[in-house]
Amino acid sequence: MHSVLESDKENVDDAKLLEASFEQGMGSFHPDIMMEKLVQNYEMAKELTGETILQLLSSYEPGYIEKNIHIPEFQRELRQSIDRKVEDLKQKGLLDKNNAISEKGRELALLHLFVQELDKLESYGLAGERVHKKVAVYGEKGDIKNYSKGDRYGDIDLRKSIRTAIRRGHTELDRRDLKTVERQSKGSMYVIYGIDASGSMKGKKLAAAKKAGLALAYKALQSKDKVGLVVHETELKAKVIPTDNFPVLARTIVDISATQQTDMKQLIETSFDLFPDKHATKHLILLTDGLPTVGKDPKGETLQAVAMAKEQGITTSVVGLGMDKEGEELAQKMVEMGEGKFYSVKDLDMVDAVVLEDYYSYY
Repeated sequence: MHSVLESDKENVDDAKLLEASFEQGMGSFHPDIMMEKLVQNYEMAKELTGETILQLLSSYEPGYIEKNIHIPEFQRELRQSIDRKVEDLKQKGLLDKNNAISEKGRELALLHLFVQELDKLESYGLAGERVHKKVAVYGEKGDIKNYSKGDRYGDIDLRKSIRTAIRRGHTELDRRDLKTVERQSKGSMYVIYGIDASGSMKGKKLAAAKKAGLALAYKALQSKDKVGLVVHETELKAKVIPTDNFPVLARTIVDISATQQTDMKQLIETSFDLFPDKHATKHLILLTDGLPTVGKDPKGETLQAVAMAKEQGITTSVVGLGMDKEGEELAQKMVEMGEGKFYSVKDLDMVDAVVLEDYYSYY
């Protein structure tokens, strides 16, 4: 993956451009509309488009564009530069004939997002598989017991066995000295990552949410658990039934865009409908930056949905991104009712670490 991106700086810039377009809720590029908005109101256009897109699409620094946008000669240069870039993306197959991001474009954006997150997980020391999960097929290590017929050779605790032999004055190991690890069944775990895709999540918050989703999917699937996804604002935008299919999860995550309001009740209800009707650990991780805003009683209906989920054996945790006091108070009530945990995150670079911390606490 690194070789695909690092072999050509253009690949990296193209990937950043496409990734930023998803974060800003842009699925296509239309130079005429973009130029019209830039000339009419640069600040508003920058807010809607984002500085990353402006720079990579036009090859000009946003500050330089702002300074010269009302000069006719510069407008022509800017339009030509944007046209060239859009045509280049089409020639590479990253945009289709209608200037919409193609499947190949989605794959490149996903590749860049995933490589970034893998590098970050490595820096945390989390990129590899957690050691005790390598024996998941036999269960997790539990208490030490005396050896009995049928115990696995690999479960013998040699150090404790030797200590027992020495304590008994034996010069060599006797079968009666042997100690083995008693295995405990891990059981199956199903986790659903619920993302609030309201308009306030646009940009850096959504980017952090996506990276955290990729980290969760990558780590949980390594651990033989299954991960689902629900993306909601005023209506359902995407859902994935808990699965071990990483490509399906990853493609759905990279396609997420932020718009409109927050319907937390529907997000929760959609989530618990996706969990299997079987005995297993079922956990919902909700990521949001504010209060629910849809419904006659948004907060009351949200709490009721959490209670319904708990009745079905589903625990609920909330990861709050820069919430105000009212939002944090609601989140605390949600996790108390849902027997989960609340995390107030101020640093967006830590969202993935927090989501993984929550997953491992129910692991």
